[in-house]
Amino acid sequence: MAYFGKAENIKVGTIGYGGAFRMGKFHLDLCAKAGMCPTAVAEIDPARLEEAKKDFPGIETYSSASDMLKKSGVNLVIVITPHNSHARLAIQSLKAGKHVVVEKPMAITTAECDAMIKAASSRKLLLSAFHNRHWDGCIMEAVKRIKSGVIGEVFRIEAHMGSYSQPKDWWRSSRSISGGILYDWGVHLLEYSLQIIDSEIKEVSGFAKTGYWAKHTRWAKDTIEDEGFAVVRFASGAWLTLTITNLDANPKKGQLEITGTKGTYIMSGAEYEIITRQANETRVIRGQNPPSEPWRYYENIANHLVKGEKLVITPEWARRPVHILDLASQSAKRKRALKAKYP
Repeated sequence: MAYFGKAENIKVGTIGYGGAFRMGKFHLDLCAKAGMCPTAVAEIDPARLEEAKKDFPGIETYSSASDMLKKSGVNLVIVITPHNSHARLAIQSLKAGKHVVVEKPMAITTAECDAMIKAASSRKLLLSAFHNRHWDGCIMEAVKRIKSGVIGEVFRIEAHMGSYSQPKDWWRSSRSISGGILYDWGVHLLEYSLQIIDSEIKEVSGFAKTGYWAKHTRWAKDTIEDEGFAVVRFASGAWLTLTITNLDANPKKGQLEITGTKGTYIMSGAEYEIITRQANETRVIRGQNPPSEPWRYYENIANHLVKGEKLVITPEWARRPVHILDLASQSAKRKRALKAKYP
């Protein structure tokens, strides 16, 4: 279904401009590259509004999301705010008749995702989460090679990232704001993995170590876990483990270790390794990953709204990693595995 005659008719506004990583500029630059029109920014920090004016001369600026939604002519709203505000601001924007993109993760809980999906579906509006890393060179190369059969049938993925380091004094280190240690990079590693294991999620077990770093941070008892660990069981019989840790003195190689019946694929940001056994010998093939193509996310959004192109990152797709994270968090507290639930 097409909503606009051409991409330049899509007026884009952001809620939040991003204090870290200059995410507001990053989003709007990609929107402009896709032919859409950066139009407005709503931000509670006056200094960031000044940055937006310098980055995009003539852009409209507002001190609240409500003002932007009422007074600007934006058609597409991008929510660039802490995780615990995604659902509220997305639903507010959808109720105002705007198409919506939210930063990843889509939300903190499955219930929030379902409420967002319902609000978008009932109004026939676009809803998506900014999984631009769907087009990272490392995962595009991994999917291509694994689908060629190089490591056979995939039955296990170990996703991991970590170091031995105290959490920073920013909102991502607050469990109530961010969702927990698994929610930042963990959602990327899950989205990578779900491109490889194409099967229904059946159950999730979660584990957590807490308390070591909490006494050293501004968030005290609300500090994110020292380490989070999840095990995901799929209907196909495959399984996935996810570890994000700030207590690892011996970080593992790569981000994903993908094991199949014929070998193992180790995926890192810049390179990959394929390890197989042939004639009682271990053979290792190493290669460089191609460049990432993050601009393809908003190219797809624009083409969906203008040409009716199939949406790649649907809200249902973005819900899947959040559901795993939500179940893992609940499971760690209840100390038992939890069954997956579908709308």
